[in-house]
Amino acid sequence: MKFDVLLNKIAQSPRLDFGDIFGKSIDLFKKTWTQGLLLLLTSLVLVIPLVILLYSPMFVSAFTGDFDPETGKDLPVGAIIAFAVIFIPVLILIQTVGLALMSGYYKIIQEIDLKGAVQNASLFMFFKSQYLGKLFTISFFSIVITLLAMLLCVIPMFYVAIPLYFVAVVFAFNPELSAKENIQVCFKLGHKKWWLTFGLVMVAGLLAEMVGLLLCGIGLLFTASFPYLPIYLIYKDAVGFDENETQTHAISEF
Repeated sequence: MKFDVLLNKIAQSPRLDFGDIFGKSIDLFKKTWTQGLLLLLTSLVLVIPLVILLYSPMFVSAFTGDFDPETGKDLPVGAIIAFAVIFIPVLILIQTVGLALMSGYYKIIQEIDLKGAVQNASLFMFFKSQYLGKLFTISFFSIVITLLAMLLCVIPMFYVAIPLYFVAVVFAFNPELSAKENIQVCFKLGHKKWWLTFGLVMVAGLLAEMVGLLLCGIGLLFTASFPYLPIYLIYKDAVGFDENETQTHAISEF
């Protein structure tokens, strides 16, 4: 969908009902909880090695005996410098992997929602060079915006968090947009539906946590994806899908 068309659709989007979106989210979760579990497990498998890489200077220093908090040995200057050098690049890489998986997840959700089955989508469908470069740039913008909001204290952080929730869903259905256009669309939609999104994400997150804990904690693996579904449904009801473009960008599973 073209950038100006997206902005126009958002500007003219109808008022959405909290209860309606929440009810649809529960119904959609019943059909897609296995995909949510797969998303979580795949994310862990791909992200944990990157987290280990991020903290590798500390691990190396602890292994060599140069760093031991219990005995009061501080982290060596060399390890601090190494951590500082790799922190932002690895953080962006982690964000890129997460966005690629989330975008694939939303395509799967769309197919189950509209077609009743997964036909042309995969969690890994955006792990291709034509998409990863753009996702890396979007991740960079998202992290910069988040860091700037953190520097400005609590209120800006709360505000930018909602638009950034839409990054993956906007990219999933509009991969032809530039990184800058993606962020602009997210903020346009996030600003337009801020309170609705905030309320739905908070309630869905609390419900997912409560149900997960009631299922002896292990249930969190199954319910963790529930808060992602209101984001999809808000985009669907506020913007909608261009059927021709979704078919054009459909990619077969690996």
